[in-house]
Amino acid sequence: MTANILPNRLTSQAAVTRHLRRLAEIDPRLRAIHEAVGAVPARSRPPGFAGLARVVCGQQVSVASAEAIWGRLEAVAGATTPEGFLRLGERGMQGVGLSSGKLRTLTGVAQAMVAGELDLPAIERLPTEEALARLTSFKGIGPWTAEIYLMFCAGHPDIFPAGDIALQRAVGDALGLGRSPDRNELVAIAAAWAPHRAAAALLFWRFYRKTREREGLGL
Repeated sequence: MTANILPNRLTSQAAVTRHLRRLAEIDPRLRAIHEAVGAVPARSRPPGFAGLARVVCGQQVSVASAEAIWGRLEAVAGATTPEGFLRLGERGMQGVGLSSGKLRTLTGVAQAMVAGELDLPAIERLPTEEALARLTSFKGIGPWTAEIYLMFCAGHPDIFPAGDIALQRAVGDALGLGRSPDRNELVAIAAAWAPHRAAAALLFWRFYRKTREREGLGL
């Protein structure tokens, strides 16, 4: 397992707690946010084709829609392995709710994995920037998809998915900016939280969820 090779990975509650403690020392504003939202749970998912497929299901849709699509895909026998996904083909994916773009992405990923061109375990062990570059070299895998996969499925500790709309809103609200920073501005803001940016992302997602719950919207 990657976590055994690289113990600094954000793959346990103890690791999240440790990173949040360091963040509070780096930026006292984050200590106040942490105290306001309470516990920040660790969030990890199994790596491999299934993990990447789940992230792709979440591209540009709400959390509820993403979970619904993933639930239908997971329920199709064989769909969560690259070989099984390819055997099912487009006909086998009917009714799952994958857009044509997501279907093309997952087909390309599955083909690359079967051909040995995409080695996810090897990529997960790379330094973060190299891993991101390798993943985004595959068509349909953009920065957000690569960042979310490496963060949740491989535990990379210094990733901040600045293109995520929820994070932009959460940082804008929590830090009192009066607006949501765009991706480039958020990258600059989050730079101060290195090398613990993934834990900062977990904290702000928790803030976003708590805020939406108070507003009665949920997630």
